[in-house]
Amino acid sequence: QVQLVESGGGLVPAGGSLKLSCAASGRTFSSRTMGWFRQVPGKERDFVAAITWSGADTYYADSVKGRFTISRDKAKNTVYLQMNSLKPEDTDVYYCAVGKPFIDSARQPREYEYWGQGTQVTVSS
Repeated sequence: QVQLVESGGGLVPAGGSLKLSCAASGRTFSSRTMGWFRQVPGKERDFVAAITWSGADTYYADSVKGRFTISRDKAKNTVYLQMNSLKPEDTDVYYCAVGKPFIDSARQPREYEYWGQGTQVTVSS
């Protein structure tokens, strides 16, 4: 059974930093793109960042570019999201996801096969 477990969320003041982790278990996803999304209840899930299986290519939403960094440790089957210069508008539930075997843009939720349960990030002004 595949399981993705996010951790690292919390409450930080504006300008602060957090590092999210997503540990995958149940199988190895070393060949899959992995991504981070965020969602406010009642709204669509928004793309944040993605990283290819090799780690050579990364993708970011314009709203987080230059502030967030995605990385992965294939040996640990874990993906990370380092979030710096956090803003109140970054407040959301953050989800990690494993991409399907063949994906296009890596920016659409429908391109992902497995999802974590989410971790809350709250940035106070």
